[in-house]
Amino acid sequence: MRQPWFRIAFVLAFLSAWEGRAQAESPKDFGLDLEGNAIRRLVGPGERVVVLVFAASDCPISNRYVPEVARLRQEFSGKGVRFLWIYPNPSDTAQVVAEHDRDFSIPNDLAVLDTRQSLVAWAHSTVTPEAAVFVPQGQELREVYHGRIDDRYISLGQERPQPQRHDLEVAIAAALAGKPVPQPGGATVGCSIVFLQK
Repeated sequence: MRQPWFRIAFVLAFLSAWEGRAQAESPKDFGLDLEGNAIRRLVGPGERVVVLVFAASDCPISNRYVPEVARLRQEFSGKGVRFLWIYPNPSDTAQVVAEHDRDFSIPNDLAVLDTRQSLVAWAHSTVTPEAAVFVPQGQELREVYHGRIDDRYISLGQERPQPQRHDLEVAIAAALAGKPVPQPGGATVGCSIVFLQK
């Protein structure tokens, strides 16, 4: 008869393998563009990294980060990095997001309506603004970073004049270089995602 510790080790190994598989597999639903078309792929030819920025049109902190994400997009343009703004809240309809993106100069082709919140679940996001960085691995995408954009916000209502740590920028650079990706140095500060009722 096998010892209890052997069975425990077997279960832990199985769960670890299953967790790795679940993290590697992409969701079947990538959301919709602003025209209502289903998005079939997140990464195109020649793209080495995809960055999902979870946002909400009515979140002041999320809106405050639009210029920073635009800066990062410009910095990494031409290096195979794709940025997408993901809108998971039910109130962010196509019309609302289109108006928001026009007001904040976000190109329409970067907006994704996560109507079923499958991207939220895949990236384990709970707050806006929050970023998730994925790299292609075979036919799947592997998450290498999840968390804040930088450390500008210490807590709700408490903000540094300038960030001291640019967590997302460092993570993208490491992913492009094929190096271990440093994880965020602190929690994301922002607005809670409004989850769908099940």
